[in-house]
Amino acid sequence: MTNSAAGKSAEIYERAMAVLPGGVSRNTLLYDGPPLYADRGVGCRIIDIDGVERIDFSNNMASHIHGHAFAPIVQAVSDQMQRGSAFTMATEAEVRFAEHLCGRSSNFDKIRFVNSGTEAVMAGMKAARAFTGRAKIAKVEGSYHGAYDYAEVSQAPGPENWGEIDRPSAVPLAHGTPDGLVGDMVILPFNDPNTAIDILNQHKGEIAAVLVDPIPHRIGMIPVAADFVRALRDWATQDGALLFFDEVITFRTEVGGMQDRLDVRPDLTAMGKMIGGGFPVGALAGSESVMGVFSEGNQGIRLPLSGTFSANPVTMTAGYVAMSLFDERSVRELNALGDYARESLTQVIRTADFPACVAGTGSLFRIHMKTEPPRNYREAYATSLEKRRLNHLISYLYDNGFMMIHTGSAALSTAMGRQEIDRLCDTIHDGLLSIKSQAAN
Repeated sequence: MTNSAAGKSAEIYERAMAVLPGGVSRNTLLYDGPPLYADRGVGCRIIDIDGVERIDFSNNMASHIHGHAFAPIVQAVSDQMQRGSAFTMATEAEVRFAEHLCGRSSNFDKIRFVNSGTEAVMAGMKAARAFTGRAKIAKVEGSYHGAYDYAEVSQAPGPENWGEIDRPSAVPLAHGTPDGLVGDMVILPFNDPNTAIDILNQHKGEIAAVLVDPIPHRIGMIPVAADFVRALRDWATQDGALLFFDEVITFRTEVGGMQDRLDVRPDLTAMGKMIGGGFPVGALAGSESVMGVFSEGNQGIRLPLSGTFSANPVTMTAGYVAMSLFDERSVRELNALGDYARESLTQVIRTADFPACVAGTGSLFRIHMKTEPPRNYREAYATSLEKRRLNHLISYLYDNGFMMIHTGSAALSTAMGRQEIDRLCDTIHDGLLSIKSQAAN
């Protein structure tokens, strides 16, 4: 990324290295040299502090559904800031936003707000344990669910430790993760209902929740199969476990989330990112009975949950405006733009005669340096050659006016149109030819 290696960004990075571990507060910014520093964003474009403009297909890791500095959100938040940013009191903004989100899905009887997707998943795991009285959580191998240490298990295993495909190992991510914690996680292969049910049957009566991301980014952004979800839903119902959907990224796919498209009713749903209108947010929604663990009942409050900035009126206001304007028509139009992007990119790859492919659905897509879309985490696992090729492409895009998530993924915003897609495709075509030229020399 040649643009990041000089100028003001490099100077600021030197200062950052003196006061921040690794020079940053989130590792997702670390990629191929010093990070870039943003000056401002407008619509689907970001201008860095060196004055370089890029079209933003990352949207802060899928958290901006209307792009940057969206005027209705700016105005609403500015008005709220005149009245205060947070209080040791509830606000009507929280109730209004809760009514809106519960109105988007018949699966949401009640909702609780937190400050991140990680917190939402953590709260959901703890709620499942409080409700069922069980300790274990089942999750899909390679699926990302935030920074809670239980959720991190088998987030990034490799061939050296992931075990047999029909019995994946539970592998900790962070050094020092307690062994007992890892033992409470049951790991399932993605989109393989028969094997998943066989594994679950070995833990009957022990599992509190089965956790699923319906379009898991780290597994390749391949949508979950309907038969896989049905099998998990049926098993959980019969066993007394809960089905827990992580829709932190995927809630954008339909008005009521990916679960609408799948026609499945999870007991719990975690949300985050775009529902905050550009501000830190998380939410946990679910059935009346399960969400009851947070309130006073015959057994008292089974799960106390507080947060100093949870449901603060700035986030609630921004989220309400963002989601109110992301209505059925907007969802449909953005999904159509996603279809156009995937079709166009597939044609570009074919024209460039390059071993790559495109995966995804709705307003999400991911480029793989593979000839066919992967079907699970192990197939999505990149070889060293594939990593080098993808790194080259991402750097080429940055140097030629585009930002994408460093895994080769993109999340569209309503500020985009076909013109931005066409420009991206032209640049990716040239980037792929650049990789071929480099290999030939």
